[in-house]
Amino acid sequence: MIRKLFSLAVLFLISIITLNSQTLKSPSDFLGYELGSRFTRHHLVIDYFKEIASKSSNVKLIKYGETNEFRPLYVSFISSEENIKNLETIRKDNLKRTGIIEGDSSSEIAIVWLSYNVHGNEASGTEAAMLTLYKLITEKKEWLKNTVVIIDPCINPDGRERYVNWYNETKNTPYNSNPEVTENNEPWPNGRANHYLFDLNRDWVWGSQIETQQRLKMYNKWMPQVHVDFHEQGYNSPYYFAPAAEPFHEIITDWQHNFQAQIGKNHAKYFDKNGWRYFTKEIFDLLYPSYGDTYPTFMGAIGMTFEQGGQVGLGIDLENGKLLTLKDRLIHHTTTGLSTVEISSKNASKLVIEFTKYFNNNNLKYKNYILRGDKEKIKKLIALLKLHEIQYFYINTTTVKGYDYFSNSTKTIRLSKNDLVITTNQPKGKMVKVLFEQNAKLTSPLTYDITAWSLPYAYGLQCFATQNTITSPTINTAEPKIINKIDKNSYAYIAKWNEVSDAKLLGNLLEEGFNVRYSQKAFSVEGTNYQRGSLVVLRGENDYINSFSETIVEIANRIKKQVTPVSTGFVNSGSDFGSSNYKLIKPKKVAVLAGEGTSSLNFGEIWHFFETQLNYPIHVLNTRNFKRINFNNYDILILPNGFRADETELKIVSSFVKNGGTIIAIGSSLKSFSDKDGFSLKSKKDDKDDTDENPENLIPFNQRRNENIKNAITGSIFKSTIDASHPLAFGYPNKYYSLKISANSYQLLDTGFNVGYFQKNAINISGFAGENALEKVPNSLLFGIERKGKGQLIYMVDNPLFRSFWENGKLFFANAVFFN
Repeated sequence: MIRKLFSLAVLFLISIITLNSQTLKSPSDFLGYELGSRFTRHHLVIDYFKEIASKSSNVKLIKYGETNEFRPLYVSFISSEENIKNLETIRKDNLKRTGIIEGDSSSEIAIVWLSYNVHGNEASGTEAAMLTLYKLITEKKEWLKNTVVIIDPCINPDGRERYVNWYNETKNTPYNSNPEVTENNEPWPNGRANHYLFDLNRDWVWGSQIETQQRLKMYNKWMPQVHVDFHEQGYNSPYYFAPAAEPFHEIITDWQHNFQAQIGKNHAKYFDKNGWRYFTKEIFDLLYPSYGDTYPTFMGAIGMTFEQGGQVGLGIDLENGKLLTLKDRLIHHTTTGLSTVEISSKNASKLVIEFTKYFNNNNLKYKNYILRGDKEKIKKLIALLKLHEIQYFYINTTTVKGYDYFSNSTKTIRLSKNDLVITTNQPKGKMVKVLFEQNAKLTSPLTYDITAWSLPYAYGLQCFATQNTITSPTINTAEPKIINKIDKNSYAYIAKWNEVSDAKLLGNLLEEGFNVRYSQKAFSVEGTNYQRGSLVVLRGENDYINSFSETIVEIANRIKKQVTPVSTGFVNSGSDFGSSNYKLIKPKKVAVLAGEGTSSLNFGEIWHFFETQLNYPIHVLNTRNFKRINFNNYDILILPNGFRADETELKIVSSFVKNGGTIIAIGSSLKSFSDKDGFSLKSKKDDKDDTDENPENLIPFNQRRNENIKNAITGSIFKSTIDASHPLAFGYPNKYYSLKISANSYQLLDTGFNVGYFQKNAINISGFAGENALEKVPNSLLFGIERKGKGQLIYMVDNPLFRSFWENGKLFFANAVFFN
């Protein structure tokens, strides 16, 4: 009888488990179509994750943000039922391993984070995310006992929806696998980037985009041991997975390197069984810190990129005659995702031990980086540090010995209370080294991205690196609130001009209808000194504005900018406020070209700059309408990188300038004017000729790539000389560190103004520059102005808005807009 009751109980338990399993629908069952037969819209993906979370005790779903286009961002936590109940305990226990939270960690649970679709048109990733979720909780529960898996099904839903919408309205039925047809060739700007056309896989450190900012808050709460970033590459390419290619940044440990190989071998086991092609250790390196593989790596994880051939529609004919379908692509990604969880679960104990070791920073050479400079620039840097939860402090007056980045020498420095100290003696000390070191050690120049990013140069701050420990004092690091007070008896209000947020104040004032002037010379009034470019708002010139003082103060307080009321226009030194040295800033109607023939990324940088940093309107003009646009309706026309004017277009823009317009040309768009009749811009040519001992056609094939890199500059920092007396350079000293991302070089202008240039002894101080490219930098142009008729052309050889992280360059762009 007892045995019979026991059997019935077992049958009942089995039936309950079976019933529970049956209620968990596969992606295909839930969606009502076979997964891979179409691209799934974002809201349906989220609905599926919500469905599973509502019916499985192994899953918890959390919304962590929202995109510019109001699409939700979610992460899903997948683990054993017990682990899901104790998620917060597991999270805190994991942070104890890093030192972020004090205490000893007793758990051996590993955290694996899988990120999909950072590039919207690499669209198989999100499909794979759904299948991976389903298989983990229906087939692979054993792995979840000692592993918490975090799935972000779509990092970039705005870009993905742009791609999916375009594909659905363009495709044939049934789909056409011909590589030449429209459905397999996206138009500008394509779905890769986010709303503002930023590449989110280059934004992990800079955090310029809201998707990144929100994701980093969640990431830094969890600090996983393993992170995978799922991508697609050219459709004829076989699958790529770790281990990564050289160069590796020097802080990457042997364990991180070796475990990548273990993961790769586990993947290979499945790919070999299925006869799928793959490769490792090529192309995708681990140097530039702002990727979805390097950022986690420098935060202690095993960070990896997985690349599936794709970036096309539902099916594509390959060069080998085979058909690659969306279903193939998502199965490959599902396989590597599951394989990653499997090998992580098998090695969970070792993963957490080595992860803990990573946060010992005793062997780092420099113990502190000390930053000195403008308070607003320091404030901007602090905002970045806070985003990554990197500790910093100010210090009372003391003397230390440190390496000076400006003079490239070691000296004794007396610190003041305004000097910011970032120590490497903190949990994220290795990331501090990566971001603040002057020059990253480079084992190979053949990299996938830029090779220089040192934050002191990017923010325009002096830096000293010290090898001695500086003890953090108990000093309040809270930023003082800026509260401007209304002065109804003021003659004028004055604002400084030496940082890009000052331009935001100007933009807001102009939009409100104020007459604003800028000073062409330094002056002092009522005991305060002001430099060139300082903004002056006179009450008498703005008597038509109701509540003059109240409105100015409201704007300044809202955007946290200091404005100073003065009771007189009679200055202590310099020119009185009625002098012609105070130029009226007229509101500008600014246009920018976009569309085919322009760089979508550079257009996005410009668009983002105007809307989120200047708060100033910009008119986007599509290149397809170029010959129908009346450019005389605009004061300024911005030509993004990539634009090349044809003969007719050149005549149109020339006429625009002659009639009083201003052209701002960035990067390769300068080629529209260089070496052309009627323009003084001339490109610098190679000095080599046909008598060279080693002409290119005699270089052996296997040496060509290494030889060609001699002609390249892969993101390198150069010191330039600035004419600080010119309005284009107001707010700058006589030197500026520029990030050069191409080898294009131009001669100094014979006529016009060479506002920024590289002197005859110019060399790169950080990052790689090929020897042939390096020869063309000395005596070359950085920023120049050429007059033409009533207007002017402003040449920007290097892009000061690059990825919105080169903060110290942005004021040049604001000057070009407002002070032209």
